[in-house]
Amino acid sequence: MVDRLREMQASSPDIEGSAIVSVDGLSIASALQQEIEEDRVSAMSAAMLSLGERIASELGRGVLEQVYIRGENGFVVLMAVGKEAVLTALASKKAKLGLIFLDMRRAVEDLVKLI
Repeated sequence: MVDRLREMQASSPDIEGSAIVSVDGLSIASALQQEIEEDRVSAMSAAMLSLGERIASELGRGVLEQVYIRGENGFVVLMAVGKEAVLTALASKKAKLGLIFLDMRRAVEDLVKLI
């Protein structure tokens, strides 16, 4: 799984780090920068996925496809990997989101088979 994360990051150089996290907030695999705490990313990713799913459902938006957060220094993008995990990617502020979304969707298709 780590190899698939690294492959995704190689095809999208604006992805600075990524992780696969269980819906319970436990890290499954990661390719994060050294200064980023894996446990914090895991816990926050699971919480955001849960909140995003609830918002989408309660506001009649259908099944959640992705959550993205835009900050001053870049983006955090989350996509569900089946019902048991989430793929989180940290992207630079100059990232082209359409390409990030495409590469993440392709990674999710592969990762679903492994989880």
